[in-house]
Amino acid sequence: MSEHTVTITEDNWQNEVTDSNPSVVLVDFWAEWCQPCKAIAPMLDQLGSDLTGKVKIGKVDIVDQRPLADKFGIQSIPALLIFKGGELVEQTGPANKAVLQEKLLAHCD
Repeated sequence: MSEHTVTITEDNWQNEVTDSNPSVVLVDFWAEWCQPCKAIAPMLDQLGSDLTGKVKIGKVDIVDQRPLADKFGIQSIPALLIFKGGELVEQTGPANKAVLQEKLLAHCD
């Protein structure tokens, strides 16, 4: 992880997603062995930097946090879920930075 992304686990889900401030959180479900996941990591980090104070970027390792992946029906990775106020508002796959930024900002107040 970097300074612009946070590791999300079952233990910190409530704090990092449900009760998050900012209220918009992009959760990246990924795995160490997933090459596409590694490929989008720098872009997600850049989004975290660009949208500091508006959006939080979190990462869930599906190997370590299988119950979270199961809870959200993650079948393939990377899977990007957008939450607002703790509620799932959108799910998407990898996209370019501009598209993801637009999707995220559409949920900001």
